[in-house]
Amino acid sequence: MELFTHWHSWNEAEPGLRARLPTAVVGDLGAAVRFAARWHGDQIRPTGAPYLEHPLEALEVLVAGAGVTSPDVLIAAVLHDVVEDTHCTLAEITAAFGSQVALLVCWVTIPPAGSGQDRGAVKEPYLRRLAGAPPDALLVKLADRASNVQTLRNLPPARQRSYYHQTVTYIVPLAATVPWFAAWYAQWQAEFADLASPPGPAR
Repeated sequence: MELFTHWHSWNEAEPGLRARLPTAVVGDLGAAVRFAARWHGDQIRPTGAPYLEHPLEALEVLVAGAGVTSPDVLIAAVLHDVVEDTHCTLAEITAAFGSQVALLVCWVTIPPAGSGQDRGAVKEPYLRRLAGAPPDALLVKLADRASNVQTLRNLPPARQRSYYHQTVTYIVPLAATVPWFAAWYAQWQAEFADLASPPGPAR
């Protein structure tokens, strides 16, 4: 299974991007990375890594793995968590990067939990709704989840099992529509097949 864990900063990502994309697109991606860095600040991922490493990994999956070149898809991958995990709004994304990028980010943003709800209560309907997402939004989500699950062993054991089950149930079927992702997720599922026993609740 190929891992996409080499782009931890813009300085590491930029040479690989310049080798594959037009200069103007790389410039736009640099602006998106700065935008994401400003909003995510010093946030930390559940694995303990700086938050910005995650959108950069998603970008690496799309560019170095799947060969995606669409600027809107790539920018949305960099920004995919800023509305969900910061105080940034879709209007601010629209103003900075356009309505199509904002639409893609909207598709992959988990709605906030309502009164009396926990995160799990809104996440499952969100995951089911992705079956109706446009193809470009699916690319962003598939890259997002690939970044998360490629280092699944870094999470606590119970979380590993629940996240594996959630990914197999909701995300792997979406990957079937994109040959590169279908092959990557098949390899991933085989690599982590020991986690297929019944899980606890995913969060």
